[in-house]
Order: sequence, then C-alpha cells, then structure tokens
Amino acid sequence: MAGNLVLRGFIVGIFAGLLAFAWAKVYAEPLIGVAISFESAQDQAKEAAAVAAGRQPESESPEIFSRTVQSGIGLLTGLIVIGAGIGCLLAVMFAFANGRIGDLGPGPTAALLGFLSLMTVYVIPSLKYPANPPSIGEPTTIKYRTGLYFLMMAISIASTMGTYLLRRRLVSKYGSWNGSLIAIAAYIVVMSFFFVILPGINEVPAAFPAVTLWNFRLASLSTQIVLWGSAAVMFGYAGAAVLASND
Repeated sequence: MAGNLVLRGFIVGIFAGLLAFAWAKVYAEPLIGVAISFESAQDQAKEAAAVAAGRQPESESPEIFSRTVQSGIGLLTGLIVIGAGIGCLLAVMFAFANGRIGDLGPGPTAALLGFLSLMTVYVIPSLKYPANPPSIGEPTTIKYRTGLYFLMMAISIASTMGTYLLRRRLVSKYGSWNGSLIAIAAYIVVMSFFFVILPGINEVPAAFPAVTLWNFRLASLSTQIVLWGSAAVMFGYAGAAVLASND
C-alpha cells in the first residue's frame, strides 16, 4: 500500500506544481520584472558614476539562462520537481500518521499534514529570512544567505519532530489539551532562541520600493500555499481511494 500511496503522491505533486506555476506566473513574475528593472537602473547609475570619475566600469557576469527561460520552462520545471517531492513526502507522512492522530479521516489528515509541513518548511524559516526578489542582495553573499536559510529550515523541521515526540510523552500524563499546549510552548521557546542567536540579513537597498517588496513576499507565500494546499487536498482524495481499495 505504501508504494501505491507514494505513486499517487508523486502524480498529485506534479499537478500541484502546475497549479503553483500558473499562480506564480500571474502574481509573482511581474514583481520580479520590477525588481530586475530596479537592479538595471542601479547598475547603469554605477556605470555612469564610474565613467564620470574616470574609472573603468565593472564588467557584468555573463547570463547563463535568459530571463525568458528562467520565467518559463525554468520556473515550470522547478515547481513540478518540488511539487512531486512534496507529494511523495505527504504520502510517506500520511502512511505513518493516518489513524494515529485522532479520529480524522484521510482528507482532514492530509490537510493537517500539509498545513504543518507548510508552516515548518516555509513559513517559520521565512519569518527569520523572508523571500526577496532574485535580483536583490549581494551576489557575493548568496551562499551564506542560502546556508542560513536551510539551517533555519533544518532547525524548524527538527523542532517540529521534537514537539511531536514531546507531546506523545506529555499526553499520557497531562491529557491531550494540556500536553499539546506544553509541547507547543516548548517549540516556541526553542525557535525563539534560534531566531535571536542566528544572524539577521538585510541587503534590500533603501531605495527599493517597499510596496513591491511586500507584494513579492505575499506572492511567494501565496505560491507556497497553492503548492502545499493543492497537493494536500488532492492527496486527501487519492489517499482515501488507496485505503478504500485495500479494504
């Protein structure tokens, strides 16, 4: 049954990736274009200042993929691959969690898993390191920034798993409600600690439009909601079908 669930999750994830691509193409891509235009204007200003000062302008790095490729087949491929991975992940978690988290049916179980995964993998890490348009930030620090984001994601995932294990131990002693509250409080304390000790990053130029930045971050969040939400909802039906076929 587990293999059938993973296969259904893989297929569901592909469709979720297609939906997320359509959403991102409409809402996120225009904002990325604005950010790129801002970066181009900044580069032109730097070149003009260098020429006026009698210096040689810095040469630009060659573009490996055109903007058309990045916003088209590149974005589509990336979201489909990520969606397929999310679908398989939901299938594995569903196989473990179904029937073990109360009297929830397959649909509510998949929806709960999708919500918790979205919060753990994207929302919580993004509170510390929010999404910025691709053209914003210093190119020399991209590895450093990426490493910090994935570190925060790993901490969030490990903390969520620890919260689940802690809750299981506390429920038998303090009851379901009190045990859940204590476990959630422990999660908040742990994540707050790492929020404080990990370095902050702010490389957004002061002149960058605040509204554009805010809208881009909302578009990024909404794209993730579409991706995880649609995968979870569709897998709820797919998982129920697999369970029914095995009865």
